[in-house]
Amino acid sequence: MQDDSSDFEGPTRRDYIKYGGALVGSGLLAGCIDGDDFQSTTTETDSTPTTTRTTDTSTETPTEDGSYSVSTVPVGEVSFESVPETWVAENASWGDMGVALGLEKPSAVVLTGEYRTWAYEDIPSLSTDKEDMTSLWQDGISKETFLDIDAGVHFIDPNYMINLIPNWKRADVTEMADRVSPFCGNTNFSTYPWHEDYPYYSLYEATEKVAQVFQRMDRFEALQRLHNETISGIQERLPPESDRPDIALLSPASAEPKKYYPYRLGDTTAYKHWHDLGVSDAFEDSNIQSFTSDRGTIDYETLVEIDPEIMMFYTDKYWTRSEFRETYLSFLQGHNVANQLSAVKNGEVYRAGGMYQGPIINLAKTERAAKQLFSDIFDQDERLYSRQRIADIRNGDI
Repeated sequence: MQDDSSDFEGPTRRDYIKYGGALVGSGLLAGCIDGDDFQSTTTETDSTPTTTRTTDTSTETPTEDGSYSVSTVPVGEVSFESVPETWVAENASWGDMGVALGLEKPSAVVLTGEYRTWAYEDIPSLSTDKEDMTSLWQDGISKETFLDIDAGVHFIDPNYMINLIPNWKRADVTEMADRVSPFCGNTNFSTYPWHEDYPYYSLYEATEKVAQVFQRMDRFEALQRLHNETISGIQERLPPESDRPDIALLSPASAEPKKYYPYRLGDTTAYKHWHDLGVSDAFEDSNIQSFTSDRGTIDYETLVEIDPEIMMFYTDKYWTRSEFRETYLSFLQGHNVANQLSAVKNGEVYRAGGMYQGPIINLAKTERAAKQLFSDIFDQDERLYSRQRIADIRNGDI
């Protein structure tokens, strides 16, 4: 068996970085700055903060010269002389928001490997290619990389840069905003110790901000209608909430795991599809903390005590259904403790995908999860959302 430290298969595997005495995954955050006007939330705490939804949806009317401003949290008002032509996204959540609005993929993300494009495969005229996309993370993130890309806007929270990237300070983010373009985003997909009183955007609140920056509100409104209609249609077919399963969200520490990084079913955008399907957290009545809060692990003995109905694995790459089952389920069925788990006995161990999702990835993940959890209701070949409608919206055919 390979050593866990060199074979971590979870969503924060690559390029773990030591910063401020804490082990921090470079691929678990996102966020915006124009000048110095942003809240630097750097307070460390051992408790998981309460999610606070923002209600700010304001944008200013463009002036006669074409300039305009967009108000975002936690940054404040961000000004643009004209609609940006190029852009950078911290991760696939923000990247997918722009793509859903008809933009080309961002010029860069922190790690291109964590931008999974499988959801684009059957969207007409939408390529899955990431060949021209740059990874900002190159054994750290340098100012030179931002200068070379020269993007028109950065959907990255400055608090992400100063809390998680080595050697970055508030003045460095301000310098890049002044020399290149504004930073504007929100770390809305997960909770972190420095998130005390953090103002989270919902998935569509964040997408609306991207639409305001790129002046594509018509597409945003069409996307939101498609989402609402799709989710309502799925929910109408679901069994009563009392008959819906509990799920254990886990990240295996290797392809043959001895331990797991647990995730609690939180309120951030990473868990939107689970909430829309009305499932519950298998760890709800336990003292197990989410990996994003305390970096802890659990073993098989703990899992046997809880005995979740269904186990969902976050992994650091995209697996086909057959690859996943041949790798993980086969191992678990042959393990002398894991094979005692109800989920393993019943073959109820599935791919959870990654943490990131914008409008397109969310619909794809919701469809897949519905088929995984309610296979007696949703046929495996059934399409639960319109790929053609997404293509039409992207093209401006509202």
